[in-house]
Amino acid sequence: MELHKMNGHSREDGFDGLGALAEHEEFPPHKTGVKKETRFTDFEGKTSFGMSIFNLSNAIMGSGILGLAFAMSNTGIILFLMLLVSIAILSAYSIHLLLKSAGVVGIRAYEQLGYRAFGTPGKIVSGCIITVHNIGAMSSYLFIVKSELPLVIIAFLGKHEDTGEWFMNGNYLLMIVSVLVILPLALMKRLGYLGYTSGFSLSCMVFFLISVIYKKFHIPCPLDDSGQNLTIAHNYTAVNGPDDSCEAKLFTANSQTAYTIPILAFAFVCHPEVLPIYTELRDATKKRMQNVANISILAMFVMYLLTALFGYLTFYGNVGAELLHTYSRVDTLDVLVLCVRVAVLVAVSLTVPVVLFPIRRALLQILLPEKPFNWFVHIGIAFCLIFVVNVLVIFVPSIHDIFGFIGATTAPCLIFILPGIFYIRIVPEDQEALRSRPKIQAACFAGLGVIFMIMSLSFIIIDWVTGAPRSGGGH
Repeated sequence: MELHKMNGHSREDGFDGLGALAEHEEFPPHKTGVKKETRFTDFEGKTSFGMSIFNLSNAIMGSGILGLAFAMSNTGIILFLMLLVSIAILSAYSIHLLLKSAGVVGIRAYEQLGYRAFGTPGKIVSGCIITVHNIGAMSSYLFIVKSELPLVIIAFLGKHEDTGEWFMNGNYLLMIVSVLVILPLALMKRLGYLGYTSGFSLSCMVFFLISVIYKKFHIPCPLDDSGQNLTIAHNYTAVNGPDDSCEAKLFTANSQTAYTIPILAFAFVCHPEVLPIYTELRDATKKRMQNVANISILAMFVMYLLTALFGYLTFYGNVGAELLHTYSRVDTLDVLVLCVRVAVLVAVSLTVPVVLFPIRRALLQILLPEKPFNWFVHIGIAFCLIFVVNVLVIFVPSIHDIFGFIGATTAPCLIFILPGIFYIRIVPEDQEALRSRPKIQAACFAGLGVIFMIMSLSFIIIDWVTGAPRSGGGH
């Protein structure tokens, strides 16, 4: 097939070539009355609408889903629903701002939007935020592999405790999964190729949801006063209070409530993946990609809500920070729980490569913006990223701090701040004046992100300083 060259970049190089083109254009990005030619047709996407939904939904679906029932127990049903609806709507609006900004300048790369808005500093800051955020997401997924896979093997062998064999060591199992499953998928040239694995990953999480609903009607409350059930009931009653046992609360607040907003914000962040998926979407238009985003957010909203609701209504005040651990403490050898553990492990393992793609994209934009596609670089970055994340997962003791801190810093930037200021800076004033309603809304949206970040970090720091009881290794 004939290749159409653009400044040394072939069409098969994908959107990496578009990024290099953008930096040869003048900064600031536009002048009043001068229109720029869009370049969306420089790369012809081949990924179907359905596969794009699978990939974006998989990017949205975070490991935070395992902590949503615990979050609901610390906010109450109504407050949790209000927060979840708000974050979902705001996420859809921020994607609208990104797509509108991308449509104006003809760029489908997050880092290049930063360049068009603020020059090289904007590009570097955008790339760094994406890198830090997605490394945190990858770490949270692999923490689940490290903690859950040994328990699955122990249960599969019919044992009640770790007997010390190497195949029950979470660190060894983590490295094996990284090399045999994650690394090969991360070496795919295009994100669109992962549509099938993303679909299978989502199927595993649907099985998880069905199992959570099923368990609601088969686990008694209060838990039996025998064996491990007595232990879990006493442990969690000490944290949540004596009156929480089997009573659903509509509104509640405690020291754990501070973590709820960052966890929910982190759960809906998919913005680093939006523009790469847009690039590879077949017959791509802004409306078509917005529909992909809306359907994906709606699907994950339903999954999050049902998982949190039925998980909470199963254990009420006794729900743990890690929902799967709560089930296993009821019955460590439960066959259905064992199958759910396997499904979740498969799902999070298949999500890691999807999250890795934007990091590699950001690093290439910062370090090698004008280089054509190179397999050696492509493979080397994937290997180094997986190695770094493995080191983090093995040596960082608590996943809770990762969720709280990263959710309170990078998530507001990706959802609120950057899309808002990109929109203000990139959309020409001859199309929308600085004091027009859309730009005022975008400015308020970015300001909301700053307020959200300050409040979330303040709550978390206060919680750390006061030494309030927190979940040990949950979300």
